[in-house]
Order: sequence, then structure tokens, then C-alpha cells
Amino acid sequence: MDNLIGANDVLFVLLGAIMVLAMHAGFAFLEVGTVRHKNQVNALVKILVDFSVSTLAYFFIGYGIAYGVSFLSPAETLSAKNGYELVKFFFLLTFAAAVPAIISGGIAERAKFNSQLAATFALVGFVYPFFEGIAWNNHLGVQSFLEGNFGFKFHDFAGSVVVHAMGGWIALAAVLLLGARHGRYGKDGRLQAYPPSNIPFLALGAWILTVGWFGFNVMSAQTANGISGLVAINSLMALAGGTIAALIVGKNDPGFIHNGPLAGLVAVCAGSDIFHPIGALMTGLVAGILFVWAFTLTQNRLKIDDVLGVWPLHGLCGAWGGIAAGIFGSTYFGGMGGVSFASQLLGTLLGILIALAGGFLVYGIIKYFFGIRLTQEEEFNGADISIHKIAANSDD
Repeated sequence: MDNLIGANDVLFVLLGAIMVLAMHAGFAFLEVGTVRHKNQVNALVKILVDFSVSTLAYFFIGYGIAYGVSFLSPAETLSAKNGYELVKFFFLLTFAAAVPAIISGGIAERAKFNSQLAATFALVGFVYPFFEGIAWNNHLGVQSFLEGNFGFKFHDFAGSVVVHAMGGWIALAAVLLLGARHGRYGKDGRLQAYPPSNIPFLALGAWILTVGWFGFNVMSAQTANGISGLVAINSLMALAGGTIAALIVGKNDPGFIHNGPLAGLVAVCAGSDIFHPIGALMTGLVAGILFVWAFTLTQNRLKIDDVLGVWPLHGLCGAWGGIAAGIFGSTYFGGMGGVSFASQLLGTLLGILIALAGGFLVYGIIKYFFGIRLTQEEEFNGADISIHKIAANSDD
């Protein structure tokens, strides 16, 4: 019987890992559809290689920092309990690798390819697992402090803050250090339009991410016995709320509309296991509005050239999700309870602080020693790996 339960858990988590792995195709096509045509190949290659670098960094360093587990043991030991620890690593790796995939969209079209790979290794190997261990493995006594002072621990079921806010706020640091793309803002400060190069690809990326997100959220239970239909329906309601809000506030703009469900899903991750469906809907509605407002603000007024709007989408909506869990997760709003607004606020702020510190540190060091920005000529011709490079190396 125990073997059957163990096998079911392995299959359950493995299916979740595969679904979230497929989401990285969504990250790729969302970026491909947004960037200019000359940088599409770079976007595709970058997401795949970033994932591979993330795998090595998390396997040898990051997972050990977060959970104290080493895989430098005989295969016989690793395969215990049907290899459950291995598929758990695979599942959590797909979360960790989402961080550089998120950042990729913010720094697109002007960041050096190899410098970004170095940043990926450092972030997935050290920065991300540092906060992951605090939030999900009780490191440094932070959760005990919150529980002792405010009644409950910081609750982030599927990573609104641990994954998305971390990725979004690190991306903000990277974008600020990189600066805007050449020609993005005129001498008079006016925004020069760089429209999405391929709306169908952008839509495809959004759809892949939306479908995969049900693995991201539901499978965060990490055991078949812990599966909950409530998580699935809350995810559904949040994506609907985010879409409708982005449709209305974004005035039918297809870019906003296809990012709307993603905003709702980012925000619902933290409390998807404790929200009432109406609370999840409200969380998604606010996230959709927040994304459109913040994207417009950063691009037009603050002149922050965040290409895919990953800071508004993942950084702000992720932070909102962490805080929303303390509001709509309470029994007062029909939720399951077991959360404290103060703990959610402080846990979210801690995640933002670690993300900003880690982002400025990693990208600042790389910028100082190696450089992170393409030259104006390189940017004009296309990123490091581009369709122009392929043409130049062709025998035709």
C-alpha cells in the first residue's frame, strides 16, 4: 500500500513538473511575439539555455541551500521512495528556472547573452533559494517569528512572492542597470512605439502559460492526497478576473488582454488553496487593473524600458497576491483562514527586499567586471544570437 501511495505521489508531482516545464515554451513565445523580429531567435535560444543553466545551478547548489538535500549519493539511495525526492527537485526546479525566464522578458533586446547566463547561475544557485528556504523551509527563524508575533506564518502556497515577485523585482534591478533600448525614447523624452512583432505568437505564449499554470498551482500540493479542486477553480476565477479587467482598463489592446490572465494567475498563487472563488475573482480583477496601470506608468512616465512589463506583471501582481492572501484568505471574506495580514505584508516586503538586493548585487557585479549591455551597433543589428547571425554563418 505504501508503495502504491509513493508511486502515485511520484506520478502526481512528475506531471506537475512536466506542465510547468511546458510553461517555459510559453515564456519563450510570449517574448518572441513581443520583441522585434530581429531578436526573435535570441529570445527562443535564451529561454532554453537559461533553463539548462538553471538546472545545473539548482541541482548542485540551489536545492541544497533551500532544503539541505544533496544529490551526490549513489543512485540506489536517490531512487528510494520511487525517486520522490528526485521528481520533487524537478518540480521545484521548474519554479526556480521561471525566475530567469521572467527576467529575460524585462531585459530583452539589449542584454549580453553570456552575461545573462552568468546572472542566471548566480540567481538560481544562491539568491532565489535563499528566500525559498526562508518561506518554504523555515530557514533563519523568520516564519517562527511571524507565527509567534502575528499568529500565523507567511503563506505562499504556489509562489506569488517566492517565484513571481522575486523574478519581477530582480528584473526591475536589471532593467534599471541596463537602461532603455537605443531609440526607445526620443530627445524630447517621448516614447517611440515598438509594437509587438507577432500577436499570434504572443497569444500562443499566453495560452501555454495559462494552461500550464494549473500544474503550477494544483500540483503545488506535492502529494496526490493533497490535491484540491478549490485550487483549480480559484485559478480559473483569477484568470477570468484578470482578463476582464485588462480588457476594460486596457481598452481592448490585445497585448494587455493576453497578459490579463497571467496577472490574475500570478496574484492567485499565494492564496489559491485558501480563497473562496469570489475572493480569487477579486484578486484577479485587481491584478488585471494593476498590471495595465503600472505598465503604462513605467513605460510612459517613469521611462523604465521593461520590454514585456515583467515588473508590473510578476513583481507588482506577485506582491499583491502575497498581500491578498492575508485579506481574501481570511474567514471574514469566506476563505479558509489560517493567515495573518501582518505576516503576509511582512513576508512580501522581505521577498521584495531580498530580490532587489540580490538583483542589484548580481547584475551590478557582472556589469562592473564583464558588462551587461550590447553596444548600439550590436543592438541595431540584433542581439547576440539573432537571425542576422544565422544568415551570416550560412553557406547559402
